[in-house]
Amino acid sequence: MVNDLVNAFEEYYDESHVRKEVAKYGHYFLGSIIISLKNGQSFIVDGQQRLTSLTLFLIFLNNLQKEHGHAKVKIEELVYSERYGEKSFNLNIEERALIMEQLFEQGMYDNGDDLESVQNIARGYEFITEAFPDNLKEKALPFYIDWLSDNVILVEITANSDQDAYRVFETMNDRGLSLTPTEMLKGHLLSNIRDEKKKGSCNELWKKRIKDLIDIEKDEDADCIKAWLRSQFAQSIRERKKGAVPKDYDKIGTEFHRWVRDHQEFIGLERSEDFSNFIENDFDFYSKIFLNILKVSRKFDKNNERLFYLAQIGFTLHYQLLLAPLTLTDTEEIIKKKIKIASIYLDIMLHRRLWNFRSIDYSTMSYNIFLLMKEVRRQPIDKMAAILKKRLTEDTETFRKSRWSYRLQVMNKKHVRHILARLTSFVEEQSGLASHYLEYINFERKTRFEIEHIWADRPERHSDEFDSAADFDQHRNLIGGLLLLPKSFNASYGDMAYKDKLPHYYGQNIMAKSLNKKAYDHNPGFNRFIEESGLSFKAYDEFKKEDLSERQELYQEIAEHIWNPELIDKEL
Repeated sequence: MVNDLVNAFEEYYDESHVRKEVAKYGHYFLGSIIISLKNGQSFIVDGQQRLTSLTLFLIFLNNLQKEHGHAKVKIEELVYSERYGEKSFNLNIEERALIMEQLFEQGMYDNGDDLESVQNIARGYEFITEAFPDNLKEKALPFYIDWLSDNVILVEITANSDQDAYRVFETMNDRGLSLTPTEMLKGHLLSNIRDEKKKGSCNELWKKRIKDLIDIEKDEDADCIKAWLRSQFAQSIRERKKGAVPKDYDKIGTEFHRWVRDHQEFIGLERSEDFSNFIENDFDFYSKIFLNILKVSRKFDKNNERLFYLAQIGFTLHYQLLLAPLTLTDTEEIIKKKIKIASIYLDIMLHRRLWNFRSIDYSTMSYNIFLLMKEVRRQPIDKMAAILKKRLTEDTETFRKSRWSYRLQVMNKKHVRHILARLTSFVEEQSGLASHYLEYINFERKTRFEIEHIWADRPERHSDEFDSAADFDQHRNLIGGLLLLPKSFNASYGDMAYKDKLPHYYGQNIMAKSLNKKAYDHNPGFNRFIEESGLSFKAYDEFKKEDLSERQELYQEIAEHIWNPELIDKEL
């Protein structure tokens, strides 16, 4: 939803515009919702997901206005109503009231509510913060909010009873269902195959593969075809400026069935045999690999762990880059190595960006991924690896560039949590211990791990080193001052002074334990790792400003071990 609403806006926006010109921008139709009116109140029959997503998006945009100090566009009334001095959210669901209020007032929620729907909303808000592009957060933001408020259309259909409302819902969903782009592409390809036996076998192959994809998730069939066609055929992409027209990459994303029909000669579809080969060879090959990548991206597998990590940070553009260098003549071993090398590159590049507070959302990354995809398309493994390694070598965004500034902020909590999980599990594995990465990223309430500040939120305890609470807070949130610990630990010891927490840290994971002197006694695996890696682990009886700086340096060193470009050479 966010990507669609951003792309639609960017078709019209120009930096030279004044805000009143937004009135001339085009409109976007977001569909319809169905309401049942009972006793003067409106109950949602169809559209709750969309309204919830829109409400979270509006809350995010309102918080963004506050954060960047913009002249505010009044959108609060789209989120809540006020009557007799009391506020109520327009989307009024009792069990969600607390989380909606905290997100609206503070931009974050960390109450650990048992309800799955509440946890889904918390994660949904995080997804929105990741999806919204950086280039719209400054000057363009008021323009975007004006456009969203006035030019995005949502139709409300109101019925006077539940019975009438559900009849409308059933009619809209059961009558005249249109074919999907996947079905239309299949129809076009099959219609050009003259041999009926061949047509039947192609149809069966297509149906089985599409079913396998849809069984994993509803729209994966379309995502698979987009990734395949973009990876192998897209030659151009829409420029990011007003009036720019959609090109190959964009058209494949919205109407790939039409794009294939209009580019048959370019693809090599002329004779009947070409169409059957396109299904039996190309489609079968790339869709099978896409399906395998999809499966390992959703279930942790040590042999394909980086694909799982990419899914955890919410990156969705990796499929087309992973498919781009593959050819039908590649051996199974070469295919695996190409995918692994590409996933190593993406893992390093994306985490470098996160460490430097750079966005990895779809809108920001699609152009760069497109250019790189073209560069590695159908390349031999040596050349592909050399291209990716060169990219990393020339990249100015490194862990060292921002080592003293990477910290926890309102908008990056999910990514900080993920990076802490990676750092901690890496040290565990290298020390000969079991990795607990899956536990660290688990959101289940009873076993949930949370970000723990080594310093409690008590600036008065550190007044000898900090002149202001704001300066203290900036340092307190540095990643070197953070740990991942069970929620129960944070509840019991989080507010204690460092000296009081230190004995309890020894009973936790290796990153917390390493603050305590006991961690270095009778721990051969950990000590061997320190000696071989040269990492500057040390214990601290006190934890002062200078100690935090040392710990920040340590975390950066660990990051450089995990996300090291030399891993590409090692894999090659």
